[in-house]
Amino acid sequence: MTSNPQTRDHAGHAHHHHHHDNTFLLSKNKNDAGVRITRIGLYVNLGMAVTKGFGGYVFNSQALVADAIHSLTDLVSDIMTLATVGWSLKPPSDRFPSGYGKVESLGSLGVSGILLGGGFFMGWTALIALCQQFLPEAAAIAESWGLLPHHHHHHGIDDLGPNINAIWLAAGSIVIKEWLYRATLKIAQERKSTVLASNAYHHRVDSLTAFVALLLIAGSNVLNNAQWLDPVGGLVISLMVVQAGWGNTKQALLELADVGVDEEMRDNVRKAANRAVEGITTSSEPVNVRAIQGVKAGQNYLMDVEIGAPGTWTLEQTRRVEDLVRERIGAKVRGVKKVRVRFVTNAAEEPNFLDEFIPGDPTAASTPDSEAEYDHDHDHKHEAANGDARRRK
Repeated sequence: MTSNPQTRDHAGHAHHHHHHDNTFLLSKNKNDAGVRITRIGLYVNLGMAVTKGFGGYVFNSQALVADAIHSLTDLVSDIMTLATVGWSLKPPSDRFPSGYGKVESLGSLGVSGILLGGGFFMGWTALIALCQQFLPEAAAIAESWGLLPHHHHHHGIDDLGPNINAIWLAAGSIVIKEWLYRATLKIAQERKSTVLASNAYHHRVDSLTAFVALLLIAGSNVLNNAQWLDPVGGLVISLMVVQAGWGNTKQALLELADVGVDEEMRDNVRKAANRAVEGITTSSEPVNVRAIQGVKAGQNYLMDVEIGAPGTWTLEQTRRVEDLVRERIGAKVRGVKKVRVRFVTNAAEEPNFLDEFIPGDPTAASTPDSEAEYDHDHDHKHEAANGDARRRK
């Protein structure tokens, strides 16, 4: 296989780490753009979680505290991203023959799960605050039953609302997070990486939540008796976070369940495969690309290509075309790590990869009573196959 060494060199040169790959968190691979932007995000989130949490407490802003919790969920997601990006680029092994790409999908699921959990937690905190402002009697009963945490601000319910100075923290957060979003998304699109894209949208949501916090801090300072605006801001922020978390969770789950690649990817692979076979001339029939399918594992795409060829071809001829197709797709379509090629005659029926699945009850063939019967059938089928024009790799 001509493309194998390339993959091994590409994926292996920068990763000198042990099996339990926590070392990637202190990544030696500082030249990798994905690692670098994630590390910057990590430091920024750490700073912001502390600053906004402290600021929200000092300036009495529910929205700012909610935003700080969100920065904290981002911090955990950055650490998971660092760990999974490192794993997903490792070359395939005997134990993981399709590579480690799904580790990144698992990471993406973890990141999104944290985002969902953080969103629900923020929403719950905001609801408690609203309940304590508008339904103090019900809140007191719920507190006595242990359903709500004890609230220490009942004297006047902090009539001052959030301090106007909280606005500066929110404004700074918007600027920094919007920059991080754009920088991370650019790399995610170049790499076609779901976990980096998931991280980029974290930054965008954080920038939007900071904007909401800014509006509501301003509103509760400018308008009369509008202190309730601040916990409403916390609630709005939590809904935005939950929505983003659900979208990413769904995407990661589909990837883990091996959903087929999108139309754009299939078209790109088809174009590259067509280019590879267009120069091949045979005396009798053309060689053509009949069908493409594939799945995504993290940043890696694993593709299947069906090629129609003359029935008279030898194994050597098919092998040469297979290598040509694999090399061309590997060179032209970013992210493709494995190409499996199968050959059929041009006269074969409609392309359908489903015929690779074994039909019927899988347990029936494995019973001892049916083994002699199976051998007899197998011999007959083998003879028939030898005379069959259809051949595949």
